[in-house]
Amino acid sequence: MPRLLFFFQTDCPTCRVIIPYANALAGNGVQMTGVSQDGEADTRMFVEQTGVAFPVERDADWSRSRALDLVTVPSLVLLDDSGDVVRVEPGFDKQVINELAALCGSTPVATPFDGMPASKPGCSSRHLETQADGETAPALNTGSVRGTLALRMDVADSDDLIEYCYRAFGDALPVVPPTPARIARMLAAVTNDPLEVIGCIPPCYGEATVEKIAANAVMAGCLPPMMRVLIPLVRALCDERFNAHGVQATTQSVAPLIVMNGPVRAELGFHSRQNLFSNVARTNSSVGRALQLILLNLGGARPDAIDMSTMGNAGKFSYCIAENEEESPWEPLHVELGFRPDESTLSLFAAGAPHGISEQAARTARGVLKTMTYSLATNWSHRSCRAFEAFLILAPEHVKTIARDGWSKQDVRQFLFDHTGVPLRCYNDDDPGEGSAARHTYTEIMIDDEPCYQKFLSPESIKIIVAGGTAGKFSAMLQGWASGPRGSQMVTYPV
Repeated sequence: MPRLLFFFQTDCPTCRVIIPYANALAGNGVQMTGVSQDGEADTRMFVEQTGVAFPVERDADWSRSRALDLVTVPSLVLLDDSGDVVRVEPGFDKQVINELAALCGSTPVATPFDGMPASKPGCSSRHLETQADGETAPALNTGSVRGTLALRMDVADSDDLIEYCYRAFGDALPVVPPTPARIARMLAAVTNDPLEVIGCIPPCYGEATVEKIAANAVMAGCLPPMMRVLIPLVRALCDERFNAHGVQATTQSVAPLIVMNGPVRAELGFHSRQNLFSNVARTNSSVGRALQLILLNLGGARPDAIDMSTMGNAGKFSYCIAENEEESPWEPLHVELGFRPDESTLSLFAAGAPHGISEQAARTARGVLKTMTYSLATNWSHRSCRAFEAFLILAPEHVKTIARDGWSKQDVRQFLFDHTGVPLRCYNDDDPGEGSAARHTYTEIMIDDEPCYQKFLSPESIKIIVAGGTAGKFSAMLQGWASGPRGSQMVTYPV
């Protein structure tokens, strides 16, 4: 009879999510065995807290994890009657759980509306983590509203302070040493209790107290007034809809893009014009870098360990822009989302690197946008449709051409939705490629008299802002990560 092994860690939030489903499988007669990667005391506490209803063993030296070449926990390992490995499934995925249930002779145990997301990535397998001497960290507590003081470190006079901080806290670039005096100046800019927990930062869920946010802000080169942005920014990062855990642990190349709107752009000096994504403004660069240092130092997403991105993204140094509202004939992003023009907001979108779109010859709105549909058709992967969003940044010169024809932002979005697709002939290869297996879910439309599959799920899958310099007909597309509740959704918070 087939059986399942459930590899887990006691401090992994996704491992806790999967327990009720594992219990249900065991209750349906599936031979389920838990395999803990942690010590006896922590494992016993985990079993008591979560109500585990099946036998649990320990992989004390991680030899079983190494033999299976596990990358992620939780992992469900399906064994056949002979004990040979049939499937290894990392993370939490309802569809996969029900597939394994069927293979083990059980009815489905995961339903779409049981309060859990369709899927959730896990944590790095324990044997892949960087090991250190001494005591292990205390058990994870994501419910605390008051945190602990940041560590105080005494640095020997013989040590170069900048080099010491680079080794301890840096992101492959030097950082400003977070001395108590510098942190105190940062904290003086806000009224929050320094020990207030704003959120727990995925994927390792370190507590982001106001004091620790300030320390990372210092290291990034922020000025004290920027704390008014960083506190709501951390709240947005910890919003489950954004799914920072998945964004930080994926092998894809996305990074959290910050988009600023409203009066705060001028008040704090956020840049929205030429060299939009470049190192042109201290505010953009330091706020974006502060977020990345928070993810690194509090979230634990180190690029040589838990952050598994295959290609990475230069935005993981800093990824912060502002909308050029003054050059736009349309309502800006935050107003489109229901905020007043005089309110300030920040938005987070899981974005790939900018993909430039040149159109210097077209003289009509249709001509400019038709060029953009060809770039949008390659979003994520050419033959993959409906599951991914895109962020389109229109250059002011392109916008002038479009607006001259009387088109609104909604007209633009609708045209792009209606005219972006993948020809059916692209699915006729002997080796069909990514996206082909989901063809039965796609919508067939006609574009320029050719049958195509519609690229996007809805017009709202295409986010649009106006930004960049006023000279040059060069716009940009940023691909998104998996969209909707299964992936990452854009979130917008007031500042």
